[in-house]
Amino acid sequence: MKKGILSSLVAFGLALQAQTPVKIGIINCLTGTQAPIGEYISNGYKLALEDLKKKGIPVQLVIEDDTGKPQVSMSAMEKLVTRDQVAGVVGPYSSACASAASKLAEKYRVPLLVPVASKEEITRQNLKYVFRLSATTEDYASILISMAQKLGKPKTMAILNENTDFGTSGAKSAKAYAGQVGIQVVAEEAYAAGSPDYRSTLAKIKGKNPDLVFMVSYVADGILLMRQAREVGLAPQAFLGAGAGFASSEFAREKAISNDVFSSTQWTPDVNWPGAKDFAKRYRAAFGKDEVPYHAANAYASLMVMAETAAKVGGDREKLRAALDSGKWNGIMGEVQFVDYSGYTNQNHHQMLVEQIQDGKHETVWPPQYAVKKPHYPFKWK
Repeated sequence: MKKGILSSLVAFGLALQAQTPVKIGIINCLTGTQAPIGEYISNGYKLALEDLKKKGIPVQLVIEDDTGKPQVSMSAMEKLVTRDQVAGVVGPYSSACASAASKLAEKYRVPLLVPVASKEEITRQNLKYVFRLSATTEDYASILISMAQKLGKPKTMAILNENTDFGTSGAKSAKAYAGQVGIQVVAEEAYAAGSPDYRSTLAKIKGKNPDLVFMVSYVADGILLMRQAREVGLAPQAFLGAGAGFASSEFAREKAISNDVFSSTQWTPDVNWPGAKDFAKRYRAAFGKDEVPYHAANAYASLMVMAETAAKVGGDREKLRAALDSGKWNGIMGEVQFVDYSGYTNQNHHQMLVEQIQDGKHETVWPPQYAVKKPHYPFKWK
């Protein structure tokens, strides 16, 4: 009799655990200058919640807005892990915010899954509780520069970046890779994000006559830089944008200055990874958007990985860390696995792609096996 009662209690406990929502923290930029990309990320999370529900995985999201500021991101992380007692955290968006939050993940021994931030150093600190699905700035630079070498014969390059964690890391990666493949960097210019006028900097770059201009910027600065590049007559063989602002639909819609600009990206609706095309179709239907940004796909995949894994281990933080460390997933971002390589820890080794803006739309043009349009090269102002 006692044995039967005990079995019933165990079964009841397991059923109750299965019905209890797993609590996941989200840190995102919902307001501030990075809010447009924060919206893409939020949309990705919304679609992930739909699919988790279909799988019978109840999830409670605790969402914090870091406004794109590292100090606010740290406060959000503290709240999520101490007061809200989440199993794990997904986010933040920017590299500066992700760098700040990563230290606290290690301090509190709470798994943090970074969906989009790409600064190399985030996963080069030997942190055991920090995982990254996103590619790194090294990946952003190498795919663009190697493509340019196949399409033309560039010998020189200028680097123009905002002086943030993301911008500085991107510039450093581009310079290092250019050196490896024999391209001379003839100009390096860092600027303060949100500046009203870049014409003197762009004129200085024009004076160096670079074959390539490698740019690391968020949306507003990317648009202004290209407007003023046109004004000063800067016309290299190619403008290479390291994702971020150049991958946004807001930038693409500025046809007069965005046409034929290249942008490295982590995902496109054209790839043949499992569920990618269906995700793009659902995204367009749900949010009334024609463009489906990689930020949304990264966010979707990150929450799916975190929530499914957390549910399997009953929300236990240490078991979650171990399961993320040993797991492997295959979905809209292709194969995802957090591995140690080349000084990285818990880093997903992701296949990068290149899009080019043609007639106001991002078109996949590289590598050839993923391309749906031929790249236009060299660059010419319309």
